[in-house]
Amino acid sequence: MKRSMFHNHLGFEDHKHPNHVYKLKKTLYFLLSHQYERGNVDKTLFIKKVDSDVILVQIYMDDILLGSSNAKLCEDFVKAMQGEFEMSMMGELLFFLGLQMKQSKKGIFVCQSKYCNDILKKFEMEACKAAGYKGVDEAGPEVDQTKYRGLIGSLLYLTASRPDIMFDICLCARF
Repeated sequence: MKRSMFHNHLGFEDHKHPNHVYKLKKTLYFLLSHQYERGNVDKTLFIKKVDSDVILVQIYMDDILLGSSNAKLCEDFVKAMQGEFEMSMMGELLFFLGLQMKQSKKGIFVCQSKYCNDILKKFEMEACKAAGYKGVDEAGPEVDQTKYRGLIGSLLYLTASRPDIMFDICLCARF
């Protein structure tokens, strides 16, 4: 997978006609006009099949992630986009939305160890020791609800790639 940044500066400001609305060239229209199909579940994912190959294009704000079963499809996509938009290639994808990516000949590996460490630091839990679940401690110290909700939200995001810890986090979320 490769990562790129694109920018379209044309049409944002017209000092002679400040009240006019302009149609901007958007990546969405570009992709749809080039036979890319929009994903059914994730509307920011675009897929194009060419013979037995496929190219996947993920758009997230001003980032584009792309990958293909055929390197030529990626090259053609980049050339077409650079002809339409100001775009710079950022290289191989290493980190995206809390996920670390490692690509090798064996496949693409995804992990969230950095995200987990960031959670531990953010909620000052780096020195905590593992403990078994002992139930709700009604007589325990008052808990900052905002901080607790933030922790649960961070942990729920983590479950996107770690369904094995879903039960424990949902148990905590009940309180």
